[in-house]
Amino acid sequence: MHRIKKSAARTDLILEWKKIGHDHVVCLTGGDEHVGAVAVGYYDIKSKRASSSVITSPGHRETELALFGARVISKAGKSTSVFIAGIHLEDIIPEEIEEIVSVAERMIDELSVIIQEVC
Repeated sequence: MHRIKKSAARTDLILEWKKIGHDHVVCLTGGDEHVGAVAVGYYDIKSKRASSSVITSPGHRETELALFGARVISKAGKSTSVFIAGIHLEDIIPEEIEEIVSVAERMIDELSVIIQEVC
């Protein structure tokens, strides 16, 4: 399992990746870890486009990160991916949310480069 760890706001974000056959499972957590959203990404070989769908636990806000992660990872690996996101900080403020999202997106982009090199 590959792991990327970066600090953002008052927590560490951890992005873990495992290849399962040709496909990928990725988990992004931080703070009080949980499963807030799960997205499935799919890569269409004919159109060379990736798409994703998500299920979000009620009251959670990881929808966009999970969708983004699944789409980016599926495109990078030209495969199906499952992307799990769960980040929680008590009394979080908007500036911390922006920082966490920005760092998380950079981590996902970093992982996509690794996956392209491996695949």
